[in-house]
Amino acid sequence: MNHRVGSVVFGVIVGLAVAVWSYQWISNPERRDERARQERIVLLARDLLASSLRLENPDIVDPVSPQRKVGKSYIYSATAGWEISGYYRRNENDEWHPYLLTLGADNSLLHLKVQDSAGEIAELARSDPRLEVLD
Repeated sequence: MNHRVGSVVFGVIVGLAVAVWSYQWISNPERRDERARQERIVLLARDLLASSLRLENPDIVDPVSPQRKVGKSYIYSATAGWEISGYYRRNENDEWHPYLLTLGADNSLLHLKVQDSAGEIAELARSDPRLEVLD
């Protein structure tokens, strides 16, 4: 009998501790603020990608709008700023092209690496040292 009471008391204490920890973890405003900041950075990265590659209405897969069939996309906090990876295509007839975009601490474009065989993208890379094109 004494053993059962001890087990029940232990279970209640552990259950309450897990419930309190879970509530604090879920209701932590820092996580929401970080997510909102990441979403703002990704939306900025979309604009930088489209303007750097001179794309009018690209389809973009990034951490805000993931399409698992295309591939995974990520956002990383780097020492200099942010790194965002994803995929883009010019239109529905185009294939998906992976990209990695690096932003500085001031959210300016530091480097954009794309895998695209289009001639106009390679031409842009010759005039912009921040753009790197892989075949």
